[in-house]
Amino acid sequence: MSALIETRGLALKLGGSVVLRDVNFALRPGEIVTVVGPNGSGKSSFLRSLIGAVQPYRGTVTRRPGLTVGYVPQKLALDPSLPMTVERFMRLPRSMDRESRARALEHAGATGYGNRQISELSGGQLQRVLLARALQVRPDVLLLDEPTQGLDQPGQAAFYRQIEEVRDHMGLAVLMVSHELHVVMSASDRVICLNGHICCEGHPEVVAQAEEYRALFGTGTGGALALYRHEHSHSHHHGHDHDHAHDHEGCDHA
Repeated sequence: MSALIETRGLALKLGGSVVLRDVNFALRPGEIVTVVGPNGSGKSSFLRSLIGAVQPYRGTVTRRPGLTVGYVPQKLALDPSLPMTVERFMRLPRSMDRESRARALEHAGATGYGNRQISELSGGQLQRVLLARALQVRPDVLLLDEPTQGLDQPGQAAFYRQIEEVRDHMGLAVLMVSHELHVVMSASDRVICLNGHICCEGHPEVVAQAEEYRALFGTGTGGALALYRHEHSHSHHHGHDHDHAHDHEGCDHA
């Protein structure tokens, strides 16, 4: 299938410094791709380049003509003293018809939220409203920038299950930036590990076994890798990994 969004030789510069280089990437219809990496690895900049908010320093970003993109930010800074219902918030900056708003709230697991004040929602409830707002345009691609930051682990797991249901029901492609790999693994078709460039990529099982991933995230018993290994006891030999996790020059690990 042809890509919805594709980058070739993408390099990004922020404040005079190159934060990302040599990124070749393609997002295809119906796919869930998770981008992981440490703070400052270029994850958010990469996401913003895909929607045109950051222009390439080198290389290209190509979007399929007529592509509709829904975007869920990390968090929303709203004045808590500002009275605003979910229904009113859903109509900003441009109002969709009532049926579209209701359908989006249902897909996001936020049915019945319409008359509630934004300021009174829990973190998980607010993320569902932000998801609904992104879905009401019926996007081809849903981009999420660390959408579960600040949520506890059950809240993260519930939100990502919702994303999986959205993909299944609406048939859209999903690209999310995450800091919690083990929570999103069940839903991810592909994981990309960034640290200034693509360190490794492939199916979650392959990335979890990659040396570059281990160097970035550690292998302690409390870490993401241990939680994943607990469910999947089989191992991958290096020769098999090579098909999925391509050879890249080493990451600059802290």
